[in-house]
Amino acid sequence: MAGENILVVDDDDALRVVLVGLLKQAGYAARAVPSAERALEEVGKSPIDLLVTDVRMPGMDGIALLSALTKSVPELPVIVLSAHGTVPMAVEAMKQGAKEFMLKPFDREEVIATIERTLRASAARASAPPQVPTASRLVGDSARMHELREMLARAARSNATVMLRGESGSGKEVAAREIHEQSGRKGAPFVAVHCAALPETLLESELFGYEKGAFTGATKRKPGRVELAEGGTLFLDEIGDVSLPVQVKLLRLLQEREFQALGSTSVQKADVRFVAATHRDLEAMVASGDFREDLFYRLNVVPVWIPPLRERAGDIAELAQKFCGEAATRNGVKLPKLCEDAVLSLASRAWPGNVRELQSCVERLVVFADGAEVHAADVERDLQRIRPAGAAQQEAAASLGERREEAERRAVQEALARAGGNRTLAARLLGVSRRTLYNKLAELGIS
Repeated sequence: MAGENILVVDDDDALRVVLVGLLKQAGYAARAVPSAERALEEVGKSPIDLLVTDVRMPGMDGIALLSALTKSVPELPVIVLSAHGTVPMAVEAMKQGAKEFMLKPFDREEVIATIERTLRASAARASAPPQVPTASRLVGDSARMHELREMLARAARSNATVMLRGESGSGKEVAAREIHEQSGRKGAPFVAVHCAALPETLLESELFGYEKGAFTGATKRKPGRVELAEGGTLFLDEIGDVSLPVQVKLLRLLQEREFQALGSTSVQKADVRFVAATHRDLEAMVASGDFREDLFYRLNVVPVWIPPLRERAGDIAELAQKFCGEAATRNGVKLPKLCEDAVLSLASRAWPGNVRELQSCVERLVVFADGAEVHAADVERDLQRIRPAGAAQQEAAASLGERREEAERRAVQEALARAGGNRTLAARLLGVSRRTLYNKLAELGIS
């Protein structure tokens, strides 16, 4: 795209000259101002299609400028360009509405490519007809899920690299797909690489591909996952399990946006959005030398924590009903009814395996259902059947009844808080009748 009006905001005289010259060579109508205050004046005078701003400037800084523009011209796309990039700064820029966050010194081709991508996304949003929002893949109405959806939506509006952190089974890949579907790359490929499932040699060839004859058995060229994700999103799952040699190559990919296939002498450019995920403590791995510090900071631009299921017990009823329907369809069996006592029993569990463990449990309940209904006794039998040996000794600190009562108390209290004390609404959120809720309130001593 070319011909659009671009305003550059930077207190560095030399950089303004270089950047404006570069943009004009690319066909844009570019001009520059030395301060955020002047930028606000320019925005009020004439139409601007895109604004590129520095962060650290005398007087009003770039973050404050972003905040002011979000209120006055929320549709104006903004790219933040800074020589002092840090994770908190990038996160704050995104929160204030920045579409991109780039570091100085910048690569000329990368700047032009980023500007073109941002303008295309802005034009697509402006021309798109109003639509009913699509259903989120993230099930649940708890406060933690509302916070997560908001964070993912903000991340999706940018092209910044996102690091999803959380326990195994908490739904990191679902969150990654949510980012992709809400981004300007929707419709382009979403390619997932499960790093922990592949040995070092195979992971490298899967990521970058190989040429014919690159090694014994390479009878034809094979494109890698990076190439297959061109224009879309590359999801690097369990990034903490990647070996140090492969980390080096990933660092180059993230820094330079380029890679080489095995056996190739040519360098390929990569236009992909990176989302990574891990359940590991990467900070501890950096300290022990098992994970490169420079790669960590390249990946951890926008960190997003996925809450474990035990911290959103109020969502278990909705998740269980969803999984029940899916399991019946997948296994070709009649859909049984999850009764209230079964839902309460499921909601009372801690679920150390998170959403994945709950999903497996519900599928077993559906497969082994003796009749048209599933009750709490069926849940108890299922969990006892798969309970690992020695678990009783490990749980000696608290009886099963105590654990269940505490989990039920948390679930009920969260539902009441979300419902503003309205017991009818709280019962609906828990997926039980009012009578069941009243009985549970009395049993737990909750007034």
